[in-house]
Formats: sequence, C-alpha cells, structure tokens
Amino acid sequence: MKTIGIETSCDETAVALYDSASGIIAETVYSQIDLHKKYGGVVPELASRDHCEKIIDVFNDGIGGVDLHDIDRIAYTAGPGLLGALIVGESFAQGLAFALNKPLIPVNHLEAHFLSPFLDFPEIQYPFTSLLVSGGHSLIVDVKDFEDYEIIGQSLDDAVGEAFDKVGKLLQLPYPGGPHIEEAAKNGDPMKYDFPRPMKHSDDLNLSFSGLKTAVLYATKDLNINDERSNISASFQEAVIDVLSTKIKKAMKQTGNKSLVMAGGVAANKKIRAALDMLEEKEGFKVFYPSIKHCTDNAAMIAYLGSLKTESKNIYNSNVRARWPVSEI
Repeated sequence: MKTIGIETSCDETAVALYDSASGIIAETVYSQIDLHKKYGGVVPELASRDHCEKIIDVFNDGIGGVDLHDIDRIAYTAGPGLLGALIVGESFAQGLAFALNKPLIPVNHLEAHFLSPFLDFPEIQYPFTSLLVSGGHSLIVDVKDFEDYEIIGQSLDDAVGEAFDKVGKLLQLPYPGGPHIEEAAKNGDPMKYDFPRPMKHSDDLNLSFSGLKTAVLYATKDLNINDERSNISASFQEAVIDVLSTKIKKAMKQTGNKSLVMAGGVAANKKIRAALDMLEEKEGFKVFYPSIKHCTDNAAMIAYLGSLKTESKNIYNSNVRARWPVSEI
C-alpha cells in the first residue's frame, strides 16, 4: 500500500511517499528558515503564504515520479500547529483525494513524531517511553500501544527547542538557535556558569525551562557576548541535559518500559544523544533515535503514520486544529 504524506504544520513544506512493503520511496522537505531568520522566529502569515507558493513543486519532487493512480491513500498533518499553515496542507490534500477518489487520513503531528523511529527501527516494541523535544513541545509520554498514549510529563512553560532559540537570540546567534548553540558549546566550559536546573528534583516528571532562560539573560547583561558565548552555550546546554537525563531516568523507572524513543528537532543534538546513551548503558534500557533528517518536521513520518490508520475521513470536512493533545487521539 502506497501512502502520500503531506506536512505543513509550521515552517517546513514536506511531501513523502511511503510503501508498506518497501518503506520510503521518495521524500522532499522545503525549509523556510531563511525566510524567517531575520525575524528571529516563525511569522505565521508568511509561513502560510510560502506553503501556498511551494507546495506544488514540493509535491512533484516528493512523490518520486510515481503514477498518482497507483497511490492508495493520502495522509496529512491536521494538527497541532499554525492554523493557517495547516489549512494549506489540508486543502491541498482534500483536492488531491477528491481528484483521485482516494481515502484521506488526517493525522496528529505529535503522534507521527512518536513513531518516526519506526522508519529506521521496525523492531521497536510497545510499550515504550517517548521523549519528544522540539521548538513547540516538550513531552514525556508512556506509549502503551498504537493510539494509546499517556502524557506523564511536559513543560509547564517554554519547550526545550524554544529555550534554545531564545538563548541563541540572547547570544546573538542566528535562528534557529539550537544547532548554533550546540556548535558554540563545543569550545566552551560546561561548568563555567552554574545555571539553575528547574524542577530537576520535583516529585513529578514535568519540566520548566523559562527560569533557565532568564538566568542566561541575567548572566549576559554585564558580559562581552563574543568572549563568553561558548562558555554560556556549553553551560546552558549542560543544564538542559542534566534536567532531561534526571527526568528520563525517573520516567523509565516509573513506567517499567525497556525502550526509550527520542523524537523532535532537539533529538538531533549530539550532546543530548550522548548523555542518553550513557544513561542507556548505566540503567539498562534501549534508546532509539530517528535519523537526523526525520528529527525535524518531515512528511515521511506523516506518510508512515497514515499507512497505519483506519480509513477514512470525509474529505469535505475540515479536521485541522491548532491544539490537538495526544490524549484525544
């Protein structure tokens, strides 16, 4: 069965084609980073307009020359995300489903992230714990089975990726801040600044990064940023790693799960991966990561998830929603 996946939840326009028998046939992602860079973050109206301009070209690349009549179903991101951007993807998917008379499958973007490592590791078994860390979300989820998810921890304020972006801006680094902080941290001393570890010792699995971001703000006030950028980057990153490692250790004991799946854009951070690898060796559970290209928003995970879903939804109804908790799937 061949499934087209369409992703337009934020600032990536992506299309992929997944075959249940042979895996990903083709995939293309167009990033709007250069468009939003000068604003220091995603501008929703500009994102929606750019999706409109790029989606046809991305679609043509993303189906790999396969005859559209050989497609079995069409999946698209219905939420959560930027409402205008989501509507662009849904409208395109609806038109395609109508023209080809194919089933239309609206899917949850977060659920797709949970399952994205299955593209590379089909041997993953339920149940497992998922650490989803991105620009918009920080979730620790007990994935008990397909479509059976319990959020056991989440950020009470800034998401991890959001904190990276905001700290990057304080350090006068380009947007998005995450990759640039990781690079700057390579030459820094992670112990130079004793930044706080918010909620590290709380009884629950919730997270908080707003206070850490504020601590970096105060640390930079009387400093020459150029002189201390690497040390601040390394110390900030170390604080994030310390909190995440502590919470994941606790989450694995609480759930009893033997596997951890990390997903989302921040999952590309090599230093965080190394810390979880050390935790894996020490605590005895297995860690799975999506390939780097499938950490950030992509259509391959949408197509894969769409291939697993039950048909089908009325193509004339809109299913997009800016907020769509995984507990409501």
